Amino acid sequence: MNRRDLLKLGLASLVAGTGIHVAQAQEVQVPQLPEPRHDKLPIWRGFNLLEKFNRRNDRFRENDFRWIRDFGFNFVRLPMDYQMWIIDGDWRKINEKVLEEIDEAVEFGEKYGIHVNMNFHRAPGWTGARPAEEKCLWTDPEAQEVCAMHWATFAKRYKGIPNSRVSFNLFNEPPGNVDSIMEQLLEAHRIVISAIRTEDPDRLIICDGYEWGNRPLLGLVDQKVAMSTRGYAPMEVSHHRASWVNYQDFAAPAWHTVMGNGLLMQPDKGGIEDKFKQPMQIEFGTLFGTATKLRMLVGTVSSNTNLVVEADGRVIFRHEFRPGPGEGEWQRVVFRPEWNVYQNVYDRNYEAEIPARTRQFSIRAEGADWLSLKEFALDRGNGEALVQLTPGWGQEPSRFRYDGTAITGGVVRDRDWLTQTMIEPWQAVERQGVGVMVGEFGAYRHTSHDIVLRWMGDMLANWREAGWGYALWNFRGTFGILDSRRSDVDYEDFHGHQLDRKMLQLLQGRSDIIGF
Repeated sequence: MNRRDLLKLGLASLVAGTGIHVAQAQEVQVPQLPEPRHDKLPIWRGFNLLEKFNRRNDRFRENDFRWIRDFGFNFVRLPMDYQMWIIDGDWRKINEKVLEEIDEAVEFGEKYGIHVNMNFHRAPGWTGARPAEEKCLWTDPEAQEVCAMHWATFAKRYKGIPNSRVSFNLFNEPPGNVDSIMEQLLEAHRIVISAIRTEDPDRLIICDGYEWGNRPLLGLVDQKVAMSTRGYAPMEVSHHRASWVNYQDFAAPAWHTVMGNGLLMQPDKGGIEDKFKQPMQIEFGTLFGTATKLRMLVGTVSSNTNLVVEADGRVIFRHEFRPGPGEGEWQRVVFRPEWNVYQNVYDRNYEAEIPARTRQFSIRAEGADWLSLKEFALDRGNGEALVQLTPGWGQEPSRFRYDGTAITGGVVRDRDWLTQTMIEPWQAVERQGVGVMVGEFGAYRHTSHDIVLRWMGDMLANWREAGWGYALWNFRGTFGILDSRRSDVDYEDFHGHQLDRKMLQLLQGRSDIIGF
């Protein structure tokens, strides 16, 4: 009897029926795992384990599974890099020894009552990480063929293991701005789904939303798959000072807060709805008899894009930005080879005067692409009235009103905002017979712990009401409950690891720790 046969038979059956491992019978007490369906997922709760994530190729740790069970959770997601199980860089040759290490995770899941969700974080032809894949899964036939072969290998390997123990999560966070290739993106999913079901017709398949996991793939409803969303909004809370995103454009983390959309797109930019390319508008509550000082903090500028201010329809300010290599008025040079453009970080203030008796003024972009504002302020000699801004991709521009003392408008970001932006769009697809869960969420270690806990409390409360499960990114590491290296946490020693007890208690349902 080989390892795969043991996996399919299960540890509980081994103990009860075959006599194998009888000496361990007392320590093998397997909790009952719920049976999932594509149209209704269990309320799984757990963590992402990163042993084979992004060029790591470590073995999964049995202690992680034991502790996750002991903490009261029942789910792990394995975001994996396919390059870890190919031989000498040949994506058609698979290393059996590495797959056996993944088998170990399935064994640990069986032993400790943990559902194992397998994800290709880097799939043949697709990753949101760097470097990008050489060929594009959504448009390249060879990448589609090879990716289907890899998933078919997994399907054949784990056929016979019930969906209560193992599920497949196809690709991590398909990209945004895919309207022009949406049908190809859907077809690539269908090709891989078909390859899996040819080997294992009943395997539970979960598909991430596109636009980095945030929007459901409605074109897959007929495929009888479940879907997975994300819990990373707003990004200034979840990804403050995270090097792999443009955090330089983010406002300072806060929760709850009033926020405006600082993303300004030039009006001719293709593939974007017109409503997302309108100027930011600020109305004056009275006709001031003297000029008003305007200060704008510019974050990132993409390509040759101008910042323009108009007062009652008349241009009063224009600044040309020409990001490129070398030194300039920018703070940091950023070249995006995938688009062949410079998106330099300026982090610099620019000022204008709004003339007396202006009724309203607007701030807009013109030229090649887009730019972002991090904040703007108005001052009539009595101190600045300031609004923080953050890039709102897929959001309409903000509108504000200034009364000479305070600025009102924008969007209040609180639990209701989370419901409207992150729950309601997915409840719509749920009503079409699609099970929903949250495959990743969390906040990077540089965001204040107090802010993280209050924000996380609102997220968890919403998911409880929706009846959705979730997986924190990660278990051990800079988002997790162990060894996160936050500077403002009173850690507790836990088997040689640093445990964030408050975050753990919140995940376990102890909302009283944040004053709810």
